[in-house]
Amino acid sequence: MSITVDNELATIEEATAILLEKMPASKVARLLATLQVGTGDCVKTRDQLFAGETVNSLFEQAKAVE
Repeated sequence: MSITVDNELATIEEATAILLEKMPASKVARLLATLQVGTGDCVKTRDQLFAGETVNSLFEQAKAVE
């Protein structure tokens, strides 16, 4: 019997996708910032998290949370 284990990056990417389905991008970004201090490619993560977002749409999401 053989077990395949995904690498850490694949697991993080899958978890991020799941979180983005359930939570606003701003909350996911805050969570990832807390968990991944000093690791990963922040530009790539930022681009994935905020794909299709604008400053105005993020502002509106932030206002809705308050």
